[in-house]
Amino acid sequence: MAVVLYAVGILLLLQVPKDDSVLAGLAQFAVSGLAPLGAVLLAIAIRKRKLALFGITRVAPKWLAIAFAIGLGVVALNIGITSLVSATTDAADVQANYQSAATSGVAGFIGAILFGAVLTPIGEEFLFRGVIFNLLKRYGVWLAVILSAAVFAFSHGVNLATPVAFVVGVSAALLMQKTKSVWPGVIVHAVNNASSTIISVIYFHMVAS
Repeated sequence: MAVVLYAVGILLLLQVPKDDSVLAGLAQFAVSGLAPLGAVLLAIAIRKRKLALFGITRVAPKWLAIAFAIGLGVVALNIGITSLVSATTDAADVQANYQSAATSGVAGFIGAILFGAVLTPIGEEFLFRGVIFNLLKRYGVWLAVILSAAVFAFSHGVNLATPVAFVVGVSAALLMQKTKSVWPGVIVHAVNNASSTIISVIYFHMVAS
């Protein structure tokens, strides 16, 4: 189901004018969130599964605070990883359209936050941790952590975002295992994505000035 929705999303993205990087960035954010979210919600509705089976369950507020702190740590680690990868490889930066959307003005920034730091983390965590991680746990927790994070990372392609996504995936999976809820992982994911958007805007204005 997720593959089909991603495919539909890609087909729609191909209809976006190539010279409209702002619309392309917002559309990519939307597809990244809506495709996995739609797939999981359809699976729940069709198979009549309990939400708790997907980790869609309440969690103690302290775990959300812990997840936020972990998210900040992940951001710092990812800045280092991205800098190292950029300096030592020719890995492509696929975030250009996202950055164009975020730096296009107030509306673009709000759209990037809503789609990239709210919708996308929810959709991707529901799929990659709520479904894939939970399915892989039968083969061992650590194998599930690594494989689900790897699938998540490579779903972003092989580029500068790949190692960053892997770190986010491992962090979210470990939190999922500890709390049995996807929401701490959503927080980590959201902090990472929001930081990327905010850093892009700060860097853009620093260069512009």
